[in-house]
Amino acid sequence: MLRAVIEPPIPADEQDRLTALRALGLLDTPPEERFDRITRMAQRVFDVPIALISLVDDDRQWFKSRQGLDAPETSRESSFCGHAILGQNVLHVANAVVDERFHDNPLVVGDPNIRFYAGAPIAAPDGSALGTLCVIGREPREFSPDEILVLEGLALMVEQEIQVTQLALADELTGLSNRRGLLLLGQQSLEVCARNGMAATLVFADVDNLKPINDELGHEAGDRALRATADAFSATFRSADVIARLGGDEFCALLVGTDNIEPPIARLRDQLATRAAQEDLPTLGISIGSAAFDPTAPLPLEVLLAEADVAMYAEKHGKHGGGR
Repeated sequence: MLRAVIEPPIPADEQDRLTALRALGLLDTPPEERFDRITRMAQRVFDVPIALISLVDDDRQWFKSRQGLDAPETSRESSFCGHAILGQNVLHVANAVVDERFHDNPLVVGDPNIRFYAGAPIAAPDGSALGTLCVIGREPREFSPDEILVLEGLALMVEQEIQVTQLALADELTGLSNRRGLLLLGQQSLEVCARNGMAATLVFADVDNLKPINDELGHEAGDRALRATADAFSATFRSADVIARLGGDEFCALLVGTDNIEPPIARLRDQLATRAAQEDLPTLGISIGSAAFDPTAPLPLEVLLAEADVAMYAEKHGKHGGGR
């Protein structure tokens, strides 16, 4: 007798995987032609009723692109793609009715009545499993080695589009989020905080002595100072925090779930001193301002940015008697 439906196991690197997924800023975004073009191609090439780009979140699979399916998401526990992300090869289910993992799955015994499934894993640029490009049929079907190669090629196209997304949200010099990335990812984080009654704090920082470094040591040294500052931010704050270089000598961190910033700010100053010494640079001074997020009276991220910028400028003015 076949066993009850088997839920997909949780990958060992689940927290890092979810961090990489959410950092892309793709979840719950509108359809995009660049992704829809690929699923339409898969639907046509494999002559299937359903083709999807599925991103596997913590408790759901959400479809960035879908052809032939109305639902924008389904539960992770019933997902085929939750199984597919556990490996690096295409997962092929020739007949779900006789597969012990899926025979009584609600997506098999009810709409959309899946029988055939083939899913090629999709990875982030760092290798983290994000989801799949999958094709689905309502009749049992084998999948040839040549078809597997074609599906893998289409999945690679999805990965390339995702890489473009990541580059658009990243600062080229430091690899941190840029202003666009902060506004997108940071606002998503604030919405999570608001829903769950969690505090958050926005930290706005300015490197005090970047201009003298550029003037006296050259722009290559200035770039090293900016990268050292970015490294200090990354080493100080948690993976759940959103860290960004806004441009020039301005950096930002959105600390999720806390309103106590004194310990991390002390660690940040220590990290800056350490990184500057490692790069044979002058001590990197920094001016900092912050703005608190109240989940009971949530303000947009751009308002918090403006408040934190004013606070940062006040600290800098107090230290240097004016000027930014």
